[in-house]
Amino acid sequence: MPSESLKELFLLDPEITFLNHGSFGACPLPVFETYQNWQRELERQPVELLGRRIDGLLTEARTAIGSYLNCPADSVVEIMNSTWGVNLIIRSLDLEEGDEVLTTNHEYGACTMAWEWLLDKMGAHLVRHEIPLPVTSREEIFESFWSQVTERTKAIFMSHITSPTALTLPVDLICQRAREAGILTIIDGSHAPGQIPLDMTALEVDVYTGNFHKWLCSPKGSAFLYVRPEEQGWVESLIISWGWGQQGVLAPSTFVQRNEWQGTRDPSAFLSVPAAIDFQAEHDWPAVRARCHQLARETRQRIADYSGCEPIHPDAPEWYAQMVACPVRTDDPAALKQRMYDEYRVEAPITSWNGLNMIRVSYQGYNDHDDLERLMTAVEALTERGPNRSFNVAGAGGDRPTAPSPAPAS
Repeated sequence: MPSESLKELFLLDPEITFLNHGSFGACPLPVFETYQNWQRELERQPVELLGRRIDGLLTEARTAIGSYLNCPADSVVEIMNSTWGVNLIIRSLDLEEGDEVLTTNHEYGACTMAWEWLLDKMGAHLVRHEIPLPVTSREEIFESFWSQVTERTKAIFMSHITSPTALTLPVDLICQRAREAGILTIIDGSHAPGQIPLDMTALEVDVYTGNFHKWLCSPKGSAFLYVRPEEQGWVESLIISWGWGQQGVLAPSTFVQRNEWQGTRDPSAFLSVPAAIDFQAEHDWPAVRARCHQLARETRQRIADYSGCEPIHPDAPEWYAQMVACPVRTDDPAALKQRMYDEYRVEAPITSWNGLNMIRVSYQGYNDHDDLERLMTAVEALTERGPNRSFNVAGAGGDRPTAPSPAPAS
């Protein structure tokens, strides 16, 4: 479907060039109406929905989600967001002093904070493996990362698509090797559902958490936690409530029971996820993704040509999809973000990774080439031009600017 048609279906401010779908997403009107209908039904008869119908309704939603993710419906539960899922898993782990969890230096800050905070209480350690930029080979990343595995490595945690650098990491290779080695894999898929195809069974992952409110375009507060059936026994929940037993007596419970009933809460966002899945299916989302990737591809090259900064990854779909991080030259990244919005009405985050400042650009179905041109107008007005360089597909050549870090993007 053309971007003009999809633009009409979103509630975004038409005065803003919105290139930050990656932070919080945006919900199309038909899906938002489904969400509001569930809220109205809840308020019309709260006891009917929460007291009599909720188990069946959540089962229907989980069935649709399981089909979407290619996994059994009882291996997935709906949660508020990916950070919730990561915290739930960390608190469930039984680690001993000296145990290690291997991760990367490209992870989302809130999740890294959770790991460091909670592992410190256990006496365990978070080992952050450095993946330098630019990246050139999936196999090279895999071999380098795996070289850090030791006899103390009890789990691996990494992003499917990273937040600060927008890189798609080779989680498939890592999950398969970890399964052979008997090491638990925990994948943060915050940016994956709706942006790239997902298959939990083929991925061979043990634990995977992802947001639906970002690239699947469902309402805020809808995400999922997948756990392989063999691993569900040790996974608890952040809230102990009726899913753990009856009449105040703890009893054996399932992964789904422990995590579905968390006390009184509005399930409307959860129940609207099937509508988001249907919306994208009805609007030929593979074609939408392909069009958005082409916009991201052109953006990557044009910003590199202007800035003279080396692209951080090769120009290939295996590294990025609809979201791309482009290095720019600026001495004040926070001011750049503010001026882009105030003076050019362009909404896009400025991320910083090891002193490298980047504009992280997200393209969704409502975006078009005019949005790219408005972005380039802002970039060329507010950032420094670098020396003319030629770039090959691996992104060779160029300099890296350094500057203080801005606030993190989601």
